[in-house]
Amino acid sequence: MSAIPRKFFPPVAIAVALAFLYFTVIVKLANDWWHDENYSHGLLIPFVIAFILWQERKNIVDSKSAPATWLGAIGISASLCALWAGTAGVELFVQRASLVLMLACIVIYFFGMRLMRVVAVPLVLLALSIPIPQIIFNRIAFPLQLFASRCAVATMSFFSIPVLRQGNVIELMPLGASEPKKLAVVEACSGIRSLMTLVTLAVIYAYFTKPKAPTSVTQSKVYAAFLGFTFWRSLILVIAAVPIAILTNALRVSGTGVLAHYYGTRVADGFFHTFSGWVIYVAAALLLLGTGWVLDRIARLGKTTDRINKMDKITSHSSNPVNLVNPV
Repeated sequence: MSAIPRKFFPPVAIAVALAFLYFTVIVKLANDWWHDENYSHGLLIPFVIAFILWQERKNIVDSKSAPATWLGAIGISASLCALWAGTAGVELFVQRASLVLMLACIVIYFFGMRLMRVVAVPLVLLALSIPIPQIIFNRIAFPLQLFASRCAVATMSFFSIPVLRQGNVIELMPLGASEPKKLAVVEACSGIRSLMTLVTLAVIYAYFTKPKAPTSVTQSKVYAAFLGFTFWRSLILVIAAVPIAILTNALRVSGTGVLAHYYGTRVADGFFHTFSGWVIYVAAALLLLGTGWVLDRIARLGKTTDRINKMDKITSHSSNPVNLVNPV
């Protein structure tokens, strides 16, 4: 039986140490993914991260090691302090954030910032799957509830439907009803769930559809341009996911309010409520894909224009007349 190569000892030792330090944190995080519908997308994140790392295995192996020992050591110390503070203060978010920081600083300590660029997307995905503190969650969710309820009231007023809003509660009179009914835009209808999921989807979509940079050394300027476009494309997609998620959820709540006037408030519960949620999320995902398509089309038009301009310059130079001096 052959002995295990020594090169595997350090990573195995680091993995065992991390498992020992963060075992409880990881178990509680997985439990939240399983039970909290707002973060159920986190169940898929480990598999997505594993697939990304597998795809980047060649870049990881070929990446030149340039350890940033001091920077990594400072980050690891800060991570341990955050873990201790989160455990002492029973603050799960701080403990989980320390896990992301610890993983990033271990990479920096042993390999440097070059490899950090390769594993940046998996770390961002892991960070996005961490539930935010409840106090921050409420500060985001409640304004979204009010925005969705305002949009619903505006839409119903546009269709001449009598309606009254009190905060996030909509009061209306369904057709054939003898008394008014109330629709509450609760936390689950705020759109924060689709917001978090769509932002995560935007990061994944931006990564898997990023343009391939040319490998030729003579095209270094083009390569730099590709890097610039990739960054801005990814940033625009992630930012665009926010208004897309908010507006599509407002459309869902508005549609529910209009239908409740004609078919009763039962449309806000049961199958229709679940089905409309899936339809709206698919629509939001398609809008996100459409945003990426538009950005790619703009980039192609820009490249085509640059190519035409270069050809015009070459043609104009070659067509210039050459003055010859006749010898006397």
